[in-house]
Amino acid sequence: MEVEEQCSESPMFVENKADDWSGRWSHIQKLLMRSGPLAHQDFEPGPQVLEFMLESAKILVIGAGGLGCELLKDLALCGFRNIDVIDMDTIDVSNLNRQFLFRPKDIGRAKAEIAAEFVNSRIAGCKVTPHFKKIQDFDADFYRGFHLIVCGLDSIIARRWMNGMVLSLLEYDDDGILDQTSIIPVVDGGTEGFKGNARVIIPGLTACIECTLDLYPPQVNFPLCTIAHTPRLPEHCIEYAKVLVWPQEHPFGVGVPVDGDDPAHVQWIFLKAKERAYNYSIQGLTYRLTQGVVKHIIPAVASTNALIAAACALEVFKLVSSCCNPLNNYMVFNDTDGLYTYTFEAEKKEDCAACSQRPQVLTFPDDATLKSVIDFLNDSPTYQMKAPSLTTMVDGKNKTLYIQSVKSLEEKTRHNLPKKLKDIGLVDGQEIVVADSTTPKAIICKIQFASSME
Repeated sequence: MEVEEQCSESPMFVENKADDWSGRWSHIQKLLMRSGPLAHQDFEPGPQVLEFMLESAKILVIGAGGLGCELLKDLALCGFRNIDVIDMDTIDVSNLNRQFLFRPKDIGRAKAEIAAEFVNSRIAGCKVTPHFKKIQDFDADFYRGFHLIVCGLDSIIARRWMNGMVLSLLEYDDDGILDQTSIIPVVDGGTEGFKGNARVIIPGLTACIECTLDLYPPQVNFPLCTIAHTPRLPEHCIEYAKVLVWPQEHPFGVGVPVDGDDPAHVQWIFLKAKERAYNYSIQGLTYRLTQGVVKHIIPAVASTNALIAAACALEVFKLVSSCCNPLNNYMVFNDTDGLYTYTFEAEKKEDCAACSQRPQVLTFPDDATLKSVIDFLNDSPTYQMKAPSLTTMVDGKNKTLYIQSVKSLEEKTRHNLPKKLKDIGLVDGQEIVVADSTTPKAIICKIQFASSME
């Protein structure tokens, strides 16, 4: 009763009676008005904590899909009002079974905009700002404006890019001491069918995404001989149409890559796969399966999304209010065979490519070629890059070794790929700058030849 009286007497409840009625936040105040044995050492109970959450705290939600819808609802009901949400997708009919903020009338519209409209209309006082864009469309100043970022993504590449962004915001003094005011915590959630995980990342202090990159399962690839000669599954037919038929027929123009977000592209692959499935008497091919294979989507389960989003929202609440120590720092959930949860501390890698603040040492044979470096960066579990581009300094001048991101530059630098590293001017201990779509910040690698270690 004392908590409710203090809550109703707070000035902000007098000023915003239309949005805050007496007792609305009493359940939250019970956690914020008194301390306890699990509270963070810096926690100071009082009405100012809720006032900060309601009026000042700025939260960025990335993704407005299965996890994102749950996150927006949970965060808004916890008292967070200044929320931004980023999502580049539009609503599809297949989303409606679990992304509960959307309705049939919303099909074709931007997920971020509809999610924001729904939450703003249903939760008094909440101000969700939508951004129908890619995360890469925003600069460092945009991300620097938030107190905390919570991710509900279905892409490892997007996770890695966000990880690189928050790490790039860190500031260090001349002695290499981290300025903790530059830290923006990240709460990350992920689901895969009946499995899920939630984690807390304190950039510069705890393990980052790159530190634990080997935790993410590798992408499933079907052997080329199977999809070309002995297909047995509908997935084989889809991969056949995507990998072999598409490059041969160029349905949307020479050099146009498959875009999983373009319905016309997916429909073309579906029809070609359907023909092959008929020829081999393979059942079970659907448009939705085609879309899933093309975009590498794993079917989502609504209950898993709800549970993981709730775990993430709880961690956001704990980090912003300090009323309880946050998760340390990784929780896994599995209910495929019974119910199982486990929490452990993912350790920070001292030589992490993203957060270690030191060059990566890459060791190669003396006769290694530039292509072998590219292949290593692509295939290594430590780096898992997509299209790395390499530059270096030779005789005080910047030298481009290989650029993949721009077609014209790729053609001009392709001749370097079969050349030996020593033949293109690289010496033992030389640093190369590697840029890739998985991170907004290039990493520095130091080339080391095997003979120098003998």
